Amino acid sequence: VQLVESGGGLVQPGGSLRLSCTTSGFTVDYYAIGWFRQAPGKEREGVSSINVSDGSTYYADSVKGRFTISRDNAKNTVYLQMNSLEPEDTAVYYCAGSESYYYLGLELYEYDYWGQGTQVTVSS
Repeated sequence: VQLVESGGGLVQPGGSLRLSCTTSGFTVDYYAIGWFRQAPGKEREGVSSINVSDGSTYYADSVKGRFTISRDNAKNTVYLQMNSLEPEDTAVYYCAGSESYYYLGLELYEYDYWGQGTQVTVSS
């Protein structure tokens, strides 16, 4: 399984970015894709997840109402639309894959496959 993130960059506070996670190699069709982030000196935390089979989604409280996760199964790609970005959103963002049966959550141990990460910096 491979996951490749793209779309990170530098944005001003209040701005928007869209991250993409393109996947390949999954052997089941009920897998979940999660977005996680890690800021310098902090633990990795879950942001949002989606089950690609039925489109169900989950969000951390810190991003509810600002971030939207979606998928395009024809392109094997999951997106994270991030609006109203704040300096506290600055981190390396990772997408990860879980083949647990119809999983939908952000427990790190449930995710077996990880991308290389993409940097998001929110600064004026």
